[in-house]
This record gives sequence, structure tokens and C-alpha cells, in this order.
Amino acid sequence: MNKFLIVGLGNPGHNYVGTRHNIGFEILDQCAEHFSTSFEELKYGSLAKFKMKGRSVHLLKPSTFMNLSGKAVRYYLQSYKINLNNLLVSADDLHLPLGTIRLKRGGRDGGHNGHRDIIDKMNSCNYARLKFGIGSDFDFGEQSNFVLGTWPENQREIVNACIKKSISAIIDFCSLGIDDAMKNHN
Repeated sequence: MNKFLIVGLGNPGHNYVGTRHNIGFEILDQCAEHFSTSFEELKYGSLAKFKMKGRSVHLLKPSTFMNLSGKAVRYYLQSYKINLNNLLVSADDLHLPLGTIRLKRGGRDGGHNGHRDIIDKMNSCNYARLKFGIGSDFDFGEQSNFVLGTWPENQREIVNACIKKSISAIIDFCSLGIDDAMKNHN
């Protein structure tokens, strides 16, 4: 049976709920709801599981904070014997406009500390990413406040539509593979 690990990056705790930086968690929460499953608190994170078209899908929200996500990712890939090709990491992206998602086969961290730590801990940058555009509408020196800020009410409809596109991209990644998923969603 094919096994997949879908990781949503974010920071644990009430202070971070609803922030742009936690969109990875929000995508996984809604994906779990879509597949009628729930998260269980385990070592290094919260995990939900479901079966889809003969595939076993594991959703992981690391509890190790964004900048230390690699430890949790490595642990669950090894524990469940999941191939690196079946890893998809979802996170916010300042370089994409709000309402845009991009699937990517691999690459550098793009200035994202969560990806930087995963690449460091895995000693590889060859894993798929689901980038969720949050835009870059902030003044110089305000990046941290922007990503840790909550979505304005007038953007919520766009965000929700983009989350639905993200869930569709996750389904395609698990059922069709990264190449076809990229063709369908980029």
C-alpha cells in the first residue's frame, strides 16, 4: 500500500491560531474534516490518518514550532517507512500573491525557516511543496508582524477558496503524483 505524509507547517498554541504563518495547519484541519478524521496528539505533533483510493495518508501538524519542523518530519517518515517522494509539505509563501497556490517538486528553502529546517534535518531538498500565497503587503521590517498577523475579514473568502484548492491539490498529489498534480494546479 502506498503511504503518504502530508505536513502542514505552523506554530502550536492559541497565539498563532488564524495567522498567515499557520495556514499549513489550517489546510490540514480542513483536509481532516473533509475526510472525516481527527487529529491525535502524539510525539512531535498531531497526526490524523485516512485511507483514499488504496492509499494510506497521514496528516501531520508538528508541535516543534515552525523553525524546528524537520525533527517531526524526519521522525514520521522513518516511523511509518514513508518514501521521501510521498512527502508533501504545505506552508505560507510571501512570494506568491494571496489566493495563489503552487505545487513544487523540490528546491531550496525560499527564505522559509520551516523548509530550511526540514532540508537540514532530512539532508535533502527533494520533497514536494504546496505553497500557499499570502502576498507581501507589508512595510520594510514588518515581515514578522505580517506573517504572524491574522487574516483581515475582507480576505477570508479568498483564503477559504484557496484552502479548498489546496485540499484538491493534496488529493491529486496522493492519487496522481506530483507531476500530474502540478499540471492540474499550477
